[in-house]
Amino acid sequence: MENQTKAILDVHDKPSPVQWLTLSLQHLFAMFGATVLVPFLVGLHPGVALVSSGLATLAYLLVTKGQIPAYLGSSFAFITPILTVKAFGGPEAAMLGSFLAGLVYGVVALFIKGFGFKWLMRVLPPVVVGPVIIVIGLGLANVAVGMAMNDPATEKYSLMHFTVALFTLGVTIVCSIFFRGILGIIPILIGIIAGFTFAYFRGMVDFSKVAEAKWIQAPDFFVPFVNYTPDFTWSIAIIMMPVAAVTIAEHIGHQLVLSKVVGRNFIEKPGLHRSILGDGMGVIIGSLIGGPPVTTYGENIGVLAITRVYSVFVIGGAAVTAILFGFSGKVTALISTIPTAVMGGVSILLFGIIASSGLRMLIDNNIDFGNKRNLIISSVILVTGIGGAALKINANFEIAGMALATLIGIVLNLVLPGQEDDKDLINKMFKTNDNNTAA
Repeated sequence: MENQTKAILDVHDKPSPVQWLTLSLQHLFAMFGATVLVPFLVGLHPGVALVSSGLATLAYLLVTKGQIPAYLGSSFAFITPILTVKAFGGPEAAMLGSFLAGLVYGVVALFIKGFGFKWLMRVLPPVVVGPVIIVIGLGLANVAVGMAMNDPATEKYSLMHFTVALFTLGVTIVCSIFFRGILGIIPILIGIIAGFTFAYFRGMVDFSKVAEAKWIQAPDFFVPFVNYTPDFTWSIAIIMMPVAAVTIAEHIGHQLVLSKVVGRNFIEKPGLHRSILGDGMGVIIGSLIGGPPVTTYGENIGVLAITRVYSVFVIGGAAVTAILFGFSGKVTALISTIPTAVMGGVSILLFGIIASSGLRMLIDNNIDFGNKRNLIISSVILVTGIGGAALKINANFEIAGMALATLIGIVLNLVLPGQEDDKDLINKMFKTNDNNTAA
């Protein structure tokens, strides 16, 4: 994989102090809006999310021997599973589930190290992963619309709140379509800032918490055996662990795109097993301090493509800056003042993009829905996932929603005749990502 344009700073080049700060802030801004939105949605502390994002990225750089310039931010794929397990087990159940999901990454990394990754493509081909990603996005549609339309105080429809949400959505769309360069990479952040400003003039923002907060203040970490005692149940494992299958498939796609952007084959060196293990380490770190699971971010790959600055020192600088932001009471208090309607506005677009990216995966991989096998697999995944189907074994054990849809999709793909051979699957994946490099 050859990079068509010469790098301004290559992977191991160290920038000057001024460059270092500026370029690191660009990466911070690229991930900031989406990373703080996830804890906002699932009821976790945004400061902890920033700290876990930074620590996860540093761990990722360490595991990959400082050879892959990738930033890890909060994962949207885990939103529904976290909300599900929190409903019956509280935040401690969500953290235990995240920890178990991180272990899945480790097991997969070991298998890839020993047997290569063709087996993974057979278990998780696009005809399975694409519909599951659509389920993730559409399954959150009612959450986004509820946040946008309803007054959180009364949980009833509010025209004022919906107006703020639509304004935020409009600004985010305009930025996505018409802005170029770095500004085109951070439409979520710009949309949140614009919506926040609009909401302030509508009297929906209260700065009292910001005034009371300290500049330096540790976030509310949620540590096992300190704040709670983990209590394992199979329900937690079955709900959370299958999600790792989807995020691992997305991870592979990101690595292929990143390899094309930087001009190095990261699948071979340092190896897909290392990058997946690094991602899993990030998920585990987050679970140990009360942060949401993380994943590599396409927004930051976009920053790399635009700036042609591939330095891991810049990525590390962004990680350290995120940690510092997490320890700022003023910053986390300011995040907490963002009205729900503003987050609802950007969520409408974000969750729709997630669903659309699943559809794009099917299109890019030329999935033929004239083939009954493909039609059956995708149809069953979509209806069971979006419909909230549940397999209840007993009062304490059930497989539901996206987890059930993922497992059904994997089983159908493995047992139904007519599966593509490994060579065709690999060729399609590489071709697809070569044609869809971040720009």
